[in-house]
Amino acid sequence: MPPPRLASSLVSADRTNDLAALDATLTSIEKVLDVPRLRIELSDLEAQAGEPGLWDDTDKAQEITTRLSNVQTDIQRVEGYRARLDDLAVLFEMAAEEDDEGVVAEAEQELATLQREIGSLEVRTLLSGEYDQRHALVQITPGAGGVDSQDWALMLWRMYYRWAERHGYELDVLEWQEAEEAGVKSVVFQVKTPYAYGTLAGEHGVHRLVRISPFDNQARRQTSFAMIDVTPVVDVADAVEVDEKEIRVDVFRSSGPGGQGVNTTDSAVRITHLPTNIVVSCQNERSQIQNRAAAMIVLQTKLLERKREEEAAQMDAIRGSKADVAFGSQIRNYVLHPYQMVKDLRTGMESGATGPVLDGEIDDFVEAAIRWRRTGEEGVESK
Repeated sequence: MPPPRLASSLVSADRTNDLAALDATLTSIEKVLDVPRLRIELSDLEAQAGEPGLWDDTDKAQEITTRLSNVQTDIQRVEGYRARLDDLAVLFEMAAEEDDEGVVAEAEQELATLQREIGSLEVRTLLSGEYDQRHALVQITPGAGGVDSQDWALMLWRMYYRWAERHGYELDVLEWQEAEEAGVKSVVFQVKTPYAYGTLAGEHGVHRLVRISPFDNQARRQTSFAMIDVTPVVDVADAVEVDEKEIRVDVFRSSGPGGQGVNTTDSAVRITHLPTNIVVSCQNERSQIQNRAAAMIVLQTKLLERKREEEAAQMDAIRGSKADVAFGSQIRNYVLHPYQMVKDLRTGMESGATGPVLDGEIDDFVEAAIRWRRTGEEGVESK
């Protein structure tokens, strides 16, 4: 049934078209997700989760329960939006009949919210890559720019932390290396929500900051760089085997972000993979055993990413592509002086609201990058 036509002078005639457009978008999402199939899968997963011997095989049990949670979330989200859209049509109809400015304002606010949330879900349906549904492992490393870049790395950490907080995503800090004067030398954290990797993969690359340096007594303009490395967290099925003879394990005393207390025991763990010289560490847990297990996951993730990069390089050589991955080629500029602007150089997305962006309001940039990635992938597939 089409949304009701609204007669009240308080309600724009365009709202009928807006509701129809939202209905079409949500219908498209329902088709892409294949909701009837999801309901069948949900029933099957619930049956498997209810079997008495489920946890005899821990890996399989985790795979089933994780998928069950994801399917439930997808169904509930789509059904919730459908119900809210139906209610919104009724709300606009009430506004038209009662000529009530308060009801109109309520309906307009809900319309704007639904447009934003359904638009985000539509972008999520583009995440169909092999690893897109995984949790994400993110590393922030300062580049050229000395103490300014270390401070810039800390600012980026806060941006992603606030972004995750706004969405209610769980975020675990696995490594935190404080810099001597200001900022950080390295931060590694895991975003633990479905499709975190697909969502954040477009953030991978060099981020450039231009500002008046707070560390320069002559108040000169400074350009700083930081590298954001985003990789999918390894799954049991594709975990890279690590020979104990090929690693060196060191322990040290932990410290935490934001003035957290320092442990009084050497519980933090650093693992060096000798063949590749990859070094990872974890200090988030209370015991050496827990930190070692977490660090091994990070190491396996980095080894898996290395393997994927090698395979991708082979495919690029076959296709003849020459992707520029040089550290100096930034993907996004954040300019705080002499003007205010954040601009993504790949998608063209820009915003003059630098404060809100650095406070975690980056959804427009994230979603534009997802569309950009999808366009690039489709271009490769069509060759």
